[in-house]
Amino acid sequence: MSTEPTVRKRRSSGRATIHDVARLAGVGSITVSRYFTEPHKVGAQLSARITAAVKQLGYVPNMAASGLASGQGRVVGMVIPNISGPIFAATIQSFSDLLNQHGYQLLLASSYFSTAQEERAVRAFLGWKPAALVVTGRFHTRATEKLLAGAGIPVVETWDYHPRRTPIQVGYSNHAVGEQAARYLYAKGYRRIAFVQNSVSGDLSAVDRCDGYAAVLREHGIEPLIYVPTAQAPFDAGKQALDALVLRPARGTQAAEAIIFANDNLAAGALLYGQRAGLAIPAKCAIVGFGDYAFSPLLLPSLTTIRPPGREMGEIAALRILEQLGVMPRPQQDLRLNLLACELIERESA
Repeated sequence: MSTEPTVRKRRSSGRATIHDVARLAGVGSITVSRYFTEPHKVGAQLSARITAAVKQLGYVPNMAASGLASGQGRVVGMVIPNISGPIFAATIQSFSDLLNQHGYQLLLASSYFSTAQEERAVRAFLGWKPAALVVTGRFHTRATEKLLAGAGIPVVETWDYHPRRTPIQVGYSNHAVGEQAARYLYAKGYRRIAFVQNSVSGDLSAVDRCDGYAAVLREHGIEPLIYVPTAQAPFDAGKQALDALVLRPARGTQAAEAIIFANDNLAAGALLYGQRAGLAIPAKCAIVGFGDYAFSPLLLPSLTTIRPPGREMGEIAALRILEQLGVMPRPQQDLRLNLLACELIERESA
């Protein structure tokens, strides 16, 4: 005969309560609550007993009710331009990992480079009383700026850096990335250097990189050559750009000697098309991307690109939030300023 205590589920909902979990685990309800909200404060043995009770009962904590009672939820909202974009994966994972260690959960929303869509996501998140909010970049609608300023919770901007901004900044200068790519190609002897924008019009960070590229060329008395593809699929857009800038340039226009692409997807489209067309890369045209996607070193030729500090951004953004929430001690430094570096990865394409 089993000696385990019998626990009845509530008749009103059929769901187990926190008190049921506490009785089955042989601990107090406060300890069970701490297990969900501050897991690092619960010892390993107690944690194992509570975990077993939660699994046996199928208990799901009502975090919304907990948030209403405390005035603060246990979730952190993050709005990124593209959930399916591989460039953001490391940031999301490292951010979520550190939050989970302290009892917080991550909720994601995608703006797909639309400031209006980002505004809707921010409004929706704030309606759920999140503990904190993370947005991508510094380009927002006026309404979003007002929402962020009056949110009353920690707000972090990632994937960008502009020290005059009010929110905590965790990122890098996109303008400096454009400069870095252009200086690298100029130092290698290239002069007819083009920049290919993202065909997604709302990618304003890529516009920043383009401005950095253009500034360097003008320093050397060279007129920038900026191409905006019309094809929406990234590989098609890359192909279109290579065709227009190198294989079939406009009459009276010299072919580009080197191209900086807004991201590795565009650059990969150009590389693959150039390979089919028999174009020698980098002998006829050097190619540089941005992002250092997983496939970038596997291309033929392998792609020279600029690697953003994705994982580091996620870790530091989570750390700054936990410090603001009082979960971790605050350092003496200014929490707003977290300037990180991007690394140029030199491979075969340039």
